[in-house]
Amino acid sequence: MRNGGAVRAVAAAVGGALLVLGAAGCGAPGHPEHRAPGAAQGRDDRKPAGAAPKRVPGVGDRLWNRVPGQSQQVLLVSGEGRDSADSRAALYSKKGSTWTRERSWATHNGRKGWTTDHHEDDLRSPVGVFTLSDAGGVLAAPEARLPYTESAAFQAPHYWKKSYWHDFDLVIAIDYNRVRGTAPNDQTRPQGQSKGGGIWLHLDHGSGTSACVSQSKADMEYLLRTLDPKKHPVVVMGDEADLKA
Repeated sequence: MRNGGAVRAVAAAVGGALLVLGAAGCGAPGHPEHRAPGAAQGRDDRKPAGAAPKRVPGVGDRLWNRVPGQSQQVLLVSGEGRDSADSRAALYSKKGSTWTRERSWATHNGRKGWTTDHHEDDLRSPVGVFTLSDAGGVLAAPEARLPYTESAAFQAPHYWKKSYWHDFDLVIAIDYNRVRGTAPNDQTRPQGQSKGGGIWLHLDHGSGTSACVSQSKADMEYLLRTLDPKKHPVVVMGDEADLKA
């Protein structure tokens, strides 16, 4: 239960969180979000030397202006279409005044696509810019730089199909309608329950989610090793059209 950043002590009472995790996490108990396992493996996909842009490509002024000035890591999640569950992620790092793509990989987002006005159970991922502050999961992540909470309370309910049980072995909270500095499965919803919450980066099983962004275990491990709170990482996410607006 140790990592390169902070490690949270998990209270004994957290065992009860298992019963509410379906509501707190991306997949609600009534509609498990994944299908058969099988996700694209991450790959090194660097841009050629000298091609680094002054901003992350594909992001228009509306969203780019929301990226904090101190951010040096941007995870871009670009959906294929407004109503598509297929997307692709790329991690960019700021070096000097330019942004370099470090790696890219296949992902899934909400089953029904994307929305600029997310509500609970709409099965769409929220479009926007969100900080990445906290991580956790069933598994230990000794290399995680973000504060990491290891707890069995992240275990997906066993009344879900067995193929879903490892969805939350590793998660990174997307700071949408949550309190930063808390475990990803914290229930607090500052904007109210109707605006949804529990939107995470987590493991992928080959299809759309309830609102989260999912990827392979190798890609999640890469993110946990790489995302550095000292670099103020954010995720910029949405369908291609909304990203460019």
